[in-house]
Amino acid sequence: MTPEQITLIQQSFTKVAPISEQAAVLFYDRLFEVAPSVRAMFPEDMTEQRKKLMGMLAAVVGGLSNLESILPAASALAKRHVAYGAKAEHYPVVGATLLWTLEKGLGEAWTPDLAKAWTDTYGVLSGYMISEAYGAPAQAAE
Repeated sequence: MTPEQITLIQQSFTKVAPISEQAAVLFYDRLFEVAPSVRAMFPEDMTEQRKKLMGMLAAVVGGLSNLESILPAASALAKRHVAYGAKAEHYPVVGATLLWTLEKGLGEAWTPDLAKAWTDTYGVLSGYMISEAYGAPAQAAE
């Protein structure tokens, strides 16, 4: 992640934040469409889960300029996800779903540079989380 990519991500997220509820609905609807087997890992009422997703994304995006500040929370989250049944192979699906959601939500503001910035950042963070949760470094997003 370059400083320019971090800036792009943070600027783009300011456009997502006001529509966070709709973005979270879009994200989970898409995730359950492309990976129906993960639906069982989530509660029937997704209201709180959607808030948690957007809160975590906001914290991560806000902390990208000081990556070390968000790594402990990312590590803890990764380890909790193991208990929920998450596997390393879920990370690329979640990443693709996140990128799809951002593309839909940002419309014309979704540029190739922005897509690369989000893809690279997700790759770094998900690789770290996989390593923390399963003990083996991995590149989760292409």
